[in-house]
Amino acid sequence: MILDFEPGDRVINPFNKEWGIGQVQSIINEKVTVNFENAGKKVINSNEIKLEKYK
Repeated sequence: MILDFEPGDRVINPFNKEWGIGQVQSIINEKVTVNFENAGKKVINSNEIKLEKYK
């Protein structure tokens, strides 16, 4: 799977918008580590949850 973002990009989780804006920390295979402003650091499986770039 090729993701359309890289470390440093800002993203949101469309299923947990209350987490706020997150910044991608790392991407290893399908695991994306994101530091969200309201929820802290989360490891997201990109096969299960499609993060959206924050504009």
